[in-house]
Amino acid sequence: MKYSSKLIADAVAEFTKLPGIGEKTALRLVLHLLKQDEEKVSYFGTAVMRMRSEIKFCKTCHNVADHDQCEICANPQRDHSTVCLVESLRDVIAIENTNIFRGVYHVLGGVISPIDGVGPDKLNIESLENRVKEGTVKEVIMALSPTIEGDTTIFYVSKKLVPQGVKVTTIARGISFGGELEYADEMTLARSIATRQPYENVLVKGGQ
Repeated sequence: MKYSSKLIADAVAEFTKLPGIGEKTALRLVLHLLKQDEEKVSYFGTAVMRMRSEIKFCKTCHNVADHDQCEICANPQRDHSTVCLVESLRDVIAIENTNIFRGVYHVLGGVISPIDGVGPDKLNIESLENRVKEGTVKEVIMALSPTIEGDTTIFYVSKKLVPQGVKVTTIARGISFGGELEYADEMTLARSIATRQPYENVLVKGGQ
């Protein structure tokens, strides 16, 4: 597209760098901001800048937080003996939206994927082991996407945790293989968590 203003062109170019935003959508967003009061646009920009500069990651679970500990980990009403292991922050949001899980989380920050250069050392696995060693964690729910990388990660992490005596379970496969957890509908995701099963049962079935 050709623009009569370089300022508009530059703004559109920045918006297109966001995932899922094409040039037409970017232009629509820029023109929308252009119609707003300067104060509103300034607030929008400030909110984004503050988010980027002031956001923290929970020292316990690696979830996003405004302080050293996220609201979930700091909530005494949550079940701190049950930890749900997820790949990303988006998975935490997806599970929280089901309103069924009352435990806490541990964000891995990805999954093991040698082809992408992601090994166990690049994930938040050691901190999970340390949480389990403290003795308060009784169950770790493997809520990773049912992909080859997800299954590989579950297998690796379970080998680290089982010897410590913690119960390791995995969400039921209501989510099709190859699907991403964050895109599952809330009902399916809630049912998958509620009907989770011991991981050793899954290994037995997989070996048959």
